[in-house]
Amino acid sequence: MTAVPDAHVLTLICDSCGDTVTDAASPLTDAEVVWPLLAEQAWTGSPLAAGPHHCPHCSRQPRSAGGHHARCAGHGPGGIAGIDHRAGVTLVAATGDIDLDSGDTLRAALRHAADMGGDVVVDLAEVHVIDSTGLSLLVRAHRDARARGAELCLAAPPPFVRTVLHTMRLEAVFPIFDGADEAVAALTRDRAGRPVSAARR
Repeated sequence: MTAVPDAHVLTLICDSCGDTVTDAASPLTDAEVVWPLLAEQAWTGSPLAAGPHHCPHCSRQPRSAGGHHARCAGHGPGGIAGIDHRAGVTLVAATGDIDLDSGDTLRAALRHAADMGGDVVVDLAEVHVIDSTGLSLLVRAHRDARARGAELCLAAPPPFVRTVLHTMRLEAVFPIFDGADEAVAALTRDRAGRPVSAARR
């Protein structure tokens, strides 16, 4: 447990060095959601109480040869496994931990997808953890896509990522598909007039 709610106080514990930060827990609608405190204090990690969470100092530590922060048990660096273009849809395959460290990589990939001008699918099948940085980038890219008359869909989010999306009430924001191929096919069909929001989630 890396976030400890106690009465009206939430304590966030760094998994690397043990440093702590506290804040009033009353604004939270779910005792396990620590996203507001993470964002305010510039910490990285999961928006859920189970962690992992890292203070700003440990987040900047160099990663070991295995891809982890020093003294951390994270899943490794996040990034982009590839960008593909299929039938007017840009497919962005993310991987690893989508957090403050990998945010610039995802931001660049989403910007490229937007520059292509069509619909976007973000494949999350190989993502282990997503924090407030990653969620913010996806929400912003989704809004930008809608503003230019396109759609941004998520594909194959693993159970943990689905839990984060559900807890943060973002399941209703994104069309979510079981796989990237299914999402691309749905977007292609949608050009004939069926709204993506009607697609199976």
